[in-house]
Amino acid sequence: MKIRLAILESDEGYLKRIVSVFSTKYADKFEIYSFTELENALQSLAPSKIDVFVANESFEIDHARIPKRCGFAYFVDSADVDLLNNQPTICRFQKADLIYKQILSIYSENAGNYKELKLTDDGCRVIAFTSPGGGVGCTTMAAACAMHFAAQGRKALFLNLESFGTSDDFFSGEGQFDMSDVIYALKTRKANLAMKLESCVKQDPSGVYFFSGAKLALDMLELSTEETLRLISELRLTGSYDYLILDPAFSLSKDGLSILHQAHAVVFVGDGSRTSNTKLNRACAALSMKEQSEDAPIMSRAALLYNKYSSKTGAAVQGVELRAIGGAQRYEGTVEQILAQLSQKTFFDDIIR
Repeated sequence: MKIRLAILESDEGYLKRIVSVFSTKYADKFEIYSFTELENALQSLAPSKIDVFVANESFEIDHARIPKRCGFAYFVDSADVDLLNNQPTICRFQKADLIYKQILSIYSENAGNYKELKLTDDGCRVIAFTSPGGGVGCTTMAAACAMHFAAQGRKALFLNLESFGTSDDFFSGEGQFDMSDVIYALKTRKANLAMKLESCVKQDPSGVYFFSGAKLALDMLELSTEETLRLISELRLTGSYDYLILDPAFSLSKDGLSILHQAHAVVFVGDGSRTSNTKLNRACAALSMKEQSEDAPIMSRAALLYNKYSSKTGAAVQGVELRAIGGAQRYEGTVEQILAQLSQKTFFDDIIR
């Protein structure tokens, strides 16, 4: 299924360029109709069943003539204009990828019965990094894992699920949407959630896909377990990613375990210190007991990874039935430098066996 996109533009040169770019890059996503005359465009919306109509701000649009099922936005010259005549806007002078994502967002806000373009599980592997102890660099290790697979040419999405965490500490990318927009889409139970997610996701220069942190930490606190599970499911089902790297807070509650159940592999991160080892021992013992009563076989899919490990001050954890896959020493430097070194570790390839 393709989105029917109508573009009304007074600048014929610009119109030819954007139609050419979209027809080349997004031929599988859009069926494009282009217009330079207002009346011709408006008369074509209903019979052509246009899904999204984008018009240059120079045209005076009678919004009553736009079908209810059709999303609408103005093409504007300034990126600082968010609304025009109470309608959303798209800056004409930005990268085609960003225009594409904004069109997807507008479509997802209006289409009621959209079915995803690729609603199949293409073998996406979900890996959850977690730790019962803080300060061991669990999130950093998860981010490095995403970078490791991205460097191999795999499509990896890093999903930070911590209430006060943010992917922006590790990755950067262009786009105007963030996790707050994702949460809103989940709460309004949009039928076309996959399309909205695609409009919100960003890509780091390393190749890693991610969602920018929520505008407010309170937004993350409003994200329910049911909504989190739906988010993970939708990301898998789009068929867009080879790996989905989760970074959830550790919890033995029913809600916490339900998130870990979604993973093909669960990686516990420790640093070899006495405190870390004690917490790992206690957490794994409790988890093993829960598995006996709740039939939750997380331990069989779990692995142990050491970070910030020192043979002088640390020791391997004893008494836990975890498959140790390796470890990394403490690295100094910027976040980017540390990630670059960790992402080269080959133990990430041994997580899923």
